[in-house]
Amino acid sequence: MDNQENGLGLENKGAVREAQVDRKTNETNIQLAFSVDGTGQSVIETDVPFLNHMLDLFTKHGQFDLNVQARGDIDIDDHHTVEDIGICLGQTLREALGDKRGIKRYASVFVPMDEALAQVIIDVSNRPHFEYRAEYPSQQVGSFSTELVHEFLWKLALEARITLHVIVHYGQNTHHMIEAIFKALGRALDEATMIDPRVTGVPSTKGVL
Repeated sequence: MDNQENGLGLENKGAVREAQVDRKTNETNIQLAFSVDGTGQSVIETDVPFLNHMLDLFTKHGQFDLNVQARGDIDIDDHHTVEDIGICLGQTLREALGDKRGIKRYASVFVPMDEALAQVIIDVSNRPHFEYRAEYPSQQVGSFSTELVHEFLWKLALEARITLHVIVHYGQNTHHMIEAIFKALGRALDEATMIDPRVTGVPSTKGVL
């Protein structure tokens, strides 16, 4: 993939945990700004309506602020756009957290959505790893391919350098199952990145994350 990336913006300054990135490739053009300590506000304009909905849920339930402007080669399919938004979100999350001093680091959250139940477990570890356990009744939600959920989450974990486990325990409606994932992701990431006043320095016996 030939691409040109303009570096991450907004350095981590004191208590302000936010960052932005512009990513332009032959396949996508994305501007994304992310604030860890937000109020649940989102401005999301992409060519993938279902992803817009999921990112709005993620932002609201995580109490983040997220602004995404993205255009991609959806005449081919949604893959490149979804993948690159995951990359950009992961990059801004990593930049916004800086040296991770004082954070809780870990979180495990269950979220039900009607008949569906999803669990997201996070370690803000600086070790990218992704485990995914989900079997959907259908391969599409509208025009959105369910395999892109894996693609988005994997790229998010990789670029943010977090350990991310996602489990859908059960469900009958594919939309509900994916919605439960994104709500749980928001809540788990919010908890893992919270500043714990009891934590001094970095929450690791290594002294660095």
